[in-house]
Amino acid sequence: MSYSRRQYRNYDRSAYEHRSRRSNLSGLKLRLIIAGAIILFSVVTFYSKGQVNPVTGKKQRVDLSVNDEIALGLQSVASMGRESMNRQANSHVDQIGFKLVYALEQVLAKQGIEIPYPFEFHLLADRQTVNAFALPGGQVFITEALYRRLNRDSQSAFDGRLAGVLGHEIGHVLERHSAQQMAKGSLLQGIAGAAGVAGGDINSSRMAAFVGNIVNMKYGRDDELASDGWGVELMTMAGYNPEHMIEVMNVLEEASGPGAPPEFMSTHPRPANRREYIDTIIKEKFPNGIPAGLE
Repeated sequence: MSYSRRQYRNYDRSAYEHRSRRSNLSGLKLRLIIAGAIILFSVVTFYSKGQVNPVTGKKQRVDLSVNDEIALGLQSVASMGRESMNRQANSHVDQIGFKLVYALEQVLAKQGIEIPYPFEFHLLADRQTVNAFALPGGQVFITEALYRRLNRDSQSAFDGRLAGVLGHEIGHVLERHSAQQMAKGSLLQGIAGAAGVAGGDINSSRMAAFVGNIVNMKYGRDDELASDGWGVELMTMAGYNPEHMIEVMNVLEEASGPGAPPEFMSTHPRPANRREYIDTIIKEKFPNGIPAGLE
């Protein structure tokens, strides 16, 4: 049987397309195998990072030891900004912060537990940014902008609001939220890299990274609510009325203004949602109302 030149060309094209499809399939299989190996390595690494929290007793996935957390926090203090020159305000922040820590130490001592973190409290000379935060290992910060907003009426109410803010940040340290976020971030980076390998282009990796960030933000919101719970507990231990914590949410809501981002795109729940959560915790803790001794 003889073939025309056109038939030969069609045969060559068909053979080329067949080889190309086989090559693409082989490449896809190889990428999927590599991606699977990356995911497996990332997951195994993540689940091998289990440590028992020395305060709560919970097992957590964390990237740092307690000593590493303390060292990292101390190394980072200087880069957080200039500290306030207001000696009276600095002393006030220290007084309230250490009162909370001391109250917790007394409760934990009865259980044979010691706080491993050397807490320090800092008032930053920032009158524009309404913020408070904690570094790993016990370094707690509040800006002058937030500190001033907390001072609204009586001194006892001012103290209570400040205790709520600092208690919340102490909670982040005790729960080791920063170390947890680092471990989760490493896992999500591994998964994002695997998605990029499997997809064969940068867009796949970017999409996976975006999804990973959203997931991580959800963890952040959960961490915030857990720290609100600590705020209520610490305030109560130290003799403050935990309802001042609700007043803090009012301050934050006023400060955020109408241009606040949607909650699902933020690591912090909206103050209104946190207010509802805090109110629920208080009512569960004190079903018969706030005891008269708390101010």
